[in-house]
Amino acid sequence: MKKLLLIIILGILLIGTYFYRDKIITFLVDKVFPIEEEVTFNYKNDYYLDYNLSYVKPINNFILNDKDDLLNIYYTIINSGIEEFSFYCPTKYTNCINDVLYFADDEVTLSNINSFVHPYNSFNKIKTSYNTLKKITLKIEKTYDTEKIKAINEVVDKIIKEEIKDETNPKEIIKIVHNYIINNTKYDKERADNNIIKYDSTTAYGVLVEHYGLCGGYTDAMAIFLNYYNIPNFKVVSNNHIWNAVYIDNKWYHLDLTWDDPVIVDGSDTLEYTFFLITTKELEELETNQHIFDKQVFSELNY
Repeated sequence: MKKLLLIIILGILLIGTYFYRDKIITFLVDKVFPIEEEVTFNYKNDYYLDYNLSYVKPINNFILNDKDDLLNIYYTIINSGIEEFSFYCPTKYTNCINDVLYFADDEVTLSNINSFVHPYNSFNKIKTSYNTLKKITLKIEKTYDTEKIKAINEVVDKIIKEEIKDETNPKEIIKIVHNYIINNTKYDKERADNNIIKYDSTTAYGVLVEHYGLCGGYTDAMAIFLNYYNIPNFKVVSNNHIWNAVYIDNKWYHLDLTWDDPVIVDGSDTLEYTFFLITTKELEELETNQHIFDKQVFSELNY
């Protein structure tokens, strides 16, 4: 009888452990064996950017205390070029998992982070997952694969050799690239107006290889050249548009190749300089409803 009772008790314990295993693990992690693991991160690929920015900061030790730390961890991982990485939520950061889930669904914040990394490190999709041990894993699907990067870089090298040559003045380099891209690219009106997708026009591949672009493609193409010449820059995002911000002569300027390549009714090619290295004040005086940007995110342009 005692053996039967012991078997029944053990059975109940096993069943309870199975159905409440997540709560038991959580209790053990939080109260008995808390994970306070400090993750050191040193990975950087060839497209890592170390520009000094206001909105995000690169960090080496992943010590989480609040949302700002979480923002900088996401930025550091994406900016590094790594495709998968894990870190832990510490016990003292009680709202960590909820904040992680918030970031995972916050397309605006993730898009803002993408604005501050090299186009080749930018993501097309990012998947965030976690387990009962509060281990957070980011899996990144990049916008550009190896083949497209190779094809783009071949065009970039050719433009540098044949067009830019030995020019060293940053403003002149930007002007040469600005003119080349506009003179060799058509705005992808079919995709913009009717979502007819023939070209990879939202990326630099569409602009530099296929010669068709939308604002994302124009902006990425210019950013690749700016980064090649170590000219500090980032991409500025509004509700329905994107363009470049560039730092030269100790000042930040706006640069919008898309709007300097207007679509003309008769299909003729036109090159303008209306949005070529202009100040925020000059941009606002143009009164376009597509250039209204978040001045807290892109605070370098607040002047």
